Amino acid sequence: MIRFNKQLFAFLFIYSIKLLSQSLTYYVDPNTGSDNNIGTIDKPFLTINKAVNVLTSSTSGTIYLRSGTYILSSNLRPTQSGTSLGYFNLWAYPGEKPILDFSTEPFGSRGLYLSVNFWNVKGLEIKNSGDNGVYISGSNNIIENCAIHDNQDTGLQIDGGGHDNRIINCDSYYNADPGQGNADGFSPKLGVGTGNYFFGCRAWQNSDDGWDGYLRTTNDVSTVLENCWSFKNGYLKNGVASQGNGNGFKMGGSDNKDLMHNFILKNCLAFDNRIKGFDQNNNLGSMTLFNCTAFRNGTYNFYMPTNLNSGKTLTIKNCISFSQSISILQTATQERNSWLPPFTVATQDFVSVDPISAYGFRKPDGSLPDIYFMHLALGSNLIDAGVDVGITFIGTAPDIGAFEFDPTIPSAVDKISSLPSEFILVNCYPNPFNPETTIEFQIPRQGNVSIKIFDINGIQITDLYKGLNSAGSYKVRWNGVNDKGLKVATGIYFCVVRFENALKYNKLLLLK
Repeated sequence: MIRFNKQLFAFLFIYSIKLLSQSLTYYVDPNTGSDNNIGTIDKPFLTINKAVNVLTSSTSGTIYLRSGTYILSSNLRPTQSGTSLGYFNLWAYPGEKPILDFSTEPFGSRGLYLSVNFWNVKGLEIKNSGDNGVYISGSNNIIENCAIHDNQDTGLQIDGGGHDNRIINCDSYYNADPGQGNADGFSPKLGVGTGNYFFGCRAWQNSDDGWDGYLRTTNDVSTVLENCWSFKNGYLKNGVASQGNGNGFKMGGSDNKDLMHNFILKNCLAFDNRIKGFDQNNNLGSMTLFNCTAFRNGTYNFYMPTNLNSGKTLTIKNCISFSQSISILQTATQERNSWLPPFTVATQDFVSVDPISAYGFRKPDGSLPDIYFMHLALGSNLIDAGVDVGITFIGTAPDIGAFEFDPTIPSAVDKISSLPSEFILVNCYPNPFNPETTIEFQIPRQGNVSIKIFDINGIQITDLYKGLNSAGSYKVRWNGVNDKGLKVATGIYFCVVRFENALKYNKLLLLK
């Protein structure tokens, strides 16, 4: 027989209410909100600072930012940390695009300033700050699916002992300081702590470097980059060469050239940077490069000629250098790189050497766009020619370079011979569909493409895709979700694909 314990029931009830009160959700809307509201979805706050101040009186919780532009005249700086069991979340409302615009703050003032721990920032566009767009000196923070651009110093900098932060699927571009020699895309540098990790990030057209690991007040720290792309750095937004260094991945260096930044890069891509692709910059720490590709950087694709400190190693395996030279330390451990016998590299080894698609829009989940650029073509002797370094591969052995051969991508010869002669909306399949359909189209030359979905009344449901594409065939998926991230109802919809001034459309039927 189970006896009812009034005291235990009362304790559990009060404890559960306490837990619920500690994890809260607030909403902010720059168009309809008021800081006199209570912060619910139907009565949102107007300013982010109001929501942050209210939220951090709890032990965890989430702030959802609705679409619109938030004008901030000073930095956004939370003061309370979360914990490993309860993050503070600053998120875009699903399917919406909030913009944090710091253009009215004074020069030298940073944008989002995280000196706290265990914050998760997701889905934001951060621009026009007087210094760094995002500055992190805290630890165990997660920044994901953010676009950081047009700031007056580095887009995202980790400094001041910041450690074990994760930067996932973020873009940092068009950042330029007045002297043009400091603004990088991403900078784990100066006083950075150890254990910071970048995945799926892109840095382009920053006045200095894509990534900069230069040290000043810390030593022997480690940083990991995986599936990251760095390109066209050392140029300004208008395409003019800057006064900065212009490197893709600058892995270290220090004032006295005596500090060690241990860098690990996996499946990373550097191309069209004004000076170097992968640059040691006198770093004396260990550097490990697995399956990296460098193409057409200004002076060197790989430049790592300097002796390291005792006990430190330079390891380069399964890497490609094409259309520029290299300079590698003689004592480096090298294996199966494209510049070693028996390999040679030519344009025919790749499906495409046109980088335009690398600038394209990310997928709906925030991951990098699918590209043909620098993917290996059928018949290349770089396929299955690498050595196992612990990265997942397809085939009998790893391929050489940043991308595993994909048999679903046409070979370079097939692609050239089968370029479409006209703009065609090939198909939408399956149709009827549930839960998603694939929109396949072809364009005959480079141009701007957009895809929008409308309901039967002509009301736009979602702005699905927008990008500058090279000639070829493309596929875009729609999962039946509108611009607010909500599933749409059963019914008839129209897919409208625009290429330059031409339109094609197809009728879709969603069944549930």
